[in-house]
Amino acid sequence: MAVVPGGPRSGPAAGAQFFCTAGRGLEPFLMREVRERLAATQVEYISGKVFFTACSDLNMLKQLKSAERLFLLIKKQLPFPVSSVSKGKIFNELQRLINDDPESWLNAISIWKNLLELDAKKEKLPHKNANPLKRKVGEDDIAAKKLKTEQIQEIQETKECQLEKQIEEKLLEQGNFITEEGKFQELQNDVTEAADTRNQTDLTFRVSCRCSGAIAKTLTAQEVGRVIGIALMKQFGWKANLRNPNLEIFIHLSDIYSVLGIPVFRVPLACRAYIKTAGMRSTIAWAMASLAEIKAGAVVLDPMCGLGTILLEAAKEWPDVYYVGADVSDSQLSGAYDNLRAAGLKDKIELLKVSVIELPLPSESVDIIISDIPFGKKFKLGKDIKRTLQEMERVLRVGGTIVLLLSEDHHRHLKGGEASSGPLNSQGGHTEEPGGEECLTPAGKAAVSEPVSSSFVAGNQECLDRMPPLGSLVPVDCYRVSLGKTDALISKYKKSSSPGR
Repeated sequence: MAVVPGGPRSGPAAGAQFFCTAGRGLEPFLMREVRERLAATQVEYISGKVFFTACSDLNMLKQLKSAERLFLLIKKQLPFPVSSVSKGKIFNELQRLINDDPESWLNAISIWKNLLELDAKKEKLPHKNANPLKRKVGEDDIAAKKLKTEQIQEIQETKECQLEKQIEEKLLEQGNFITEEGKFQELQNDVTEAADTRNQTDLTFRVSCRCSGAIAKTLTAQEVGRVIGIALMKQFGWKANLRNPNLEIFIHLSDIYSVLGIPVFRVPLACRAYIKTAGMRSTIAWAMASLAEIKAGAVVLDPMCGLGTILLEAAKEWPDVYYVGADVSDSQLSGAYDNLRAAGLKDKIELLKVSVIELPLPSESVDIIISDIPFGKKFKLGKDIKRTLQEMERVLRVGGTIVLLLSEDHHRHLKGGEASSGPLNSQGGHTEEPGGEECLTPAGKAAVSEPVSSSFVAGNQECLDRMPPLGSLVPVDCYRVSLGKTDALISKYKKSSSPGR
């Protein structure tokens, strides 16, 4: 990973608390990244989320590659008990998230505004002496990137507004929504009182909610959003704006935790502006490249590059490297060329139309191989995987690294058709510094006795135990990651010797 140079930081002076969402299995990559890239402290995780404290500005935060979305943390606490209390009591507890500790909300808003103001000042500086009539090299590419970003924003806003529109209509139609529990006043009275106490700011906001586990069987996201929204209006005098707010409040209630935060960026970090056509998930592609330990001057090959996502992620992070992509499909190579052109990397990556089992490269001429072994419905590699890996082994130099994304079927073929020995630990992985980060227990407290390194290392070892050596390729690391509907294994090998020796 390219570490951000040291120097004065323009982020929050005392450090701000953030959390990122991550695909399952990518938590160890994200934990390592925030420590190395942001010099983050107090790094801890729960499934699908990583929490940390950092003194970083928006430009530094935008560089996170293994995260899906980034949030400024407002509050993190115990889950709500739902089995032994009434619905009305749960609503009352939701309101207390705002009413019992308004200072934490105001502090978070202050940090959020500070981040935006610092970013706005930096945006103005480069344009101060710019000549608007002078056309710069790559201007068309930049315009294309901006257009793509705007299109992504429009799509996301449309999706978000569909749910918020339903909430808005219910707010207008209903005089109250929880009077049946006898715990609250009528909705219109609350809204009127909120308007009368508008003395904090002219902020407009909307609330996005997610409920999972037992609480999702008791409450809907719409109900949670209404309770939180009214409480915010009443406490701070903010105005609800469901279509184009200044501020979005994100809430996730589950059996493990209750988390509230502010999305730092409208567009998810995982939606790369420099990728025109997405292939594999960009976060997984970056994680694979980071595991390969790429050094300046290395020769890096993706022999089944598809649309080139892995090479794009690697070249953006480690530019002083010679990259080669190969694929047998004309359509995939055409898409890869378009992606390289849009990302401004067509001179950094060479593309070849060749078969993975007949690579036109000398033996031991490649330092690193990174590849997503196809196992989808459209492109699939079954029993030929052994032949494929033999060709990769041939072109890889001794001491070189291979990082592959493999399915369970691939592993069975590599083990000679043996049945799987059982499901892998869903938290398979590891961190480099044992005890450096801590796991959050269901009680919401840092479990010092269960550092994240130990749980991830256990899963990592289980995965490694199931990885057989492949000729001279020795297994080094293994991580189980989620691809959505299915899981896959990021497997790392080192070449120990030349074949036949």
